[in-house]
Parts: sequence; C-alpha cells; structure tokens
Amino acid sequence: MFEWERVCGARAAVMGIVNVTPDSFSDGGRFLDSDAAVAHGIVLAGNGADVLDVGGESTRPGAAPVPADEELRRVLPVVERLAAETSVPISVDTTKAAVARAALDAGATVVNDVSAGRLDPDILGVAAEAGAGYIVMHMQGEPRTMQADPHYDDVVAQVGDFLADRVDAARAAGVAEDAIAADPGIGFGKTVEHNLRLLAGLPALVERVRVPVMVGTSRKTFVGKLLARAGAASGDLPVDQREEGTLATVVWAVERGASIVRVHDVLPAVRAVRLLDALRGAEAGAA
Repeated sequence: MFEWERVCGARAAVMGIVNVTPDSFSDGGRFLDSDAAVAHGIVLAGNGADVLDVGGESTRPGAAPVPADEELRRVLPVVERLAAETSVPISVDTTKAAVARAALDAGATVVNDVSAGRLDPDILGVAAEAGAGYIVMHMQGEPRTMQADPHYDDVVAQVGDFLADRVDAARAAGVAEDAIAADPGIGFGKTVEHNLRLLAGLPALVERVRVPVMVGTSRKTFVGKLLARAGAASGDLPVDQREEGTLATVVWAVERGASIVRVHDVLPAVRAVRLLDALRGAEAGAA
C-alpha cells in the first residue's frame, strides 16, 4: 500500500520527470527510445530523485491526444525496467485507466493524473484497487485548449475548491487517505499572473486540500516570461535558460508548504531541498 508519508514525511520530495514523448515542451524526443529513457531515469534516481514520473503523452498546450496502445508502447518497457533497476517509487503520468492499470502491473506505484479522474473516471478505481498513490491535478479545459483565454474570479479559491472536490472523489472511489496528493496545475489553463497568485497562495491551498501538495513549475513558459521581464526584455527565455527560475520557484514552493516538487533537473532541486531542511533544523534548534 503506497503512502506519501514514506516519500515526503521528513522533507519535501523531488519527483524527476521522464518524458517518453516526441513532443513534450522541454525535452520532447530526447528520451523517446526506451533505453535512453531508462538510462535517464537511472541518472535522476542517482541524483537523488525520490520518485520517477514516466509519461508517454505530452500535456503541453496544444498537444494532440495519444491513443492508449501507443502510450502503452512508450511507457511500459520504461516503467518495468525502472521499477526493477532503481529503488525509488515509479509514477505513471496518464489520464487513461487502461494505461494506469498496465503500468501498475508493470511495477509503478503512483498514478499522476492531470485530469483528476474527469477524462476516464475508471482510473480512480484502478488506483484504489492497486493500493497506489494518486495525484489529482487542476487543469482548466484540456491540453489542446487550456491556454485559450483562461479566466478565474479567484484562482486560489477556485483551484482549491476543485482539488478538494477531486480529493473527495478519489476517497469515495477507495483510494487510501494517505495515498492522495494534489497539484494546482501551474501552467495548465493559467496566465502568468494566475501562476504567480497560486504560488503566492500556496499556504491557503495546502490548508484547503489537507493532503500533500505537489508543485510543478519546471522550465515552464511563465518562468521564461518572468525572467525576461526581470531582465527588461520582451517575450520569454528559451527552455534551456529557465533553470535558475525553476529553482527559485522550487525553494519558494517548499518554503510555503509544498510536499513534492516535480522537476526535469533533479540534482539542483535535491540539493536545495536538503539545504532548506538543514536550515529549518538549525532554526528549530536555535529557538
């Protein structure tokens, strides 16, 4: 039976991203070959990743859907080998019950569902039956349309309400209380300003959902745009120049209650999280 406390009880956990896709916004195509994806996952585990998240369908804005059989072809060999060759939990990043079931049978222990069970409600029962961890995420719309003029009256309150509702749905389907986590979906149907408000409002979100909160900001467009603004430039910085901004958001999120951070570049995030933990320990000792 999966429990998040075993992964992120003492300090925030770092989830490493293993994209087995041709079109992900950051590293699409680099690890489409299963051998390359497995080798990359092993490196991330060696760099200190607490969880490896394997995905076979891009969720970048405008991404086209991938049939279940193709998604299975991409992820199953990678999940199976990483489960056998590393000692960290393996997560499958999917919205499909069939893919989740096969990945859990192959050795995964977490389902990371960006649709929070809305696209394929059977996925909730699959996670429950397997005793797996389950992550619900907020997304306005779906990947092909989510960045088409997203609007909120109060983004923190609305995302918090949505996540609390989907956490309840996961519980009702039988997912164990301590196996559920929630993700506000930074960049999924949000403007730069929405993302900033969500990051600023993390303490309220953590209090609202009452399960571990995961934050995924890694290399996202809003980071590039904010870095460009900071340098008095227009537009945004390319993906390979967003790591410092990503690390700043990782530190910010952990300091404001995030239990899990999902990143492409694991080593800097692991070092930052461990240093924060040491500083907190020193602060507690000095009190």
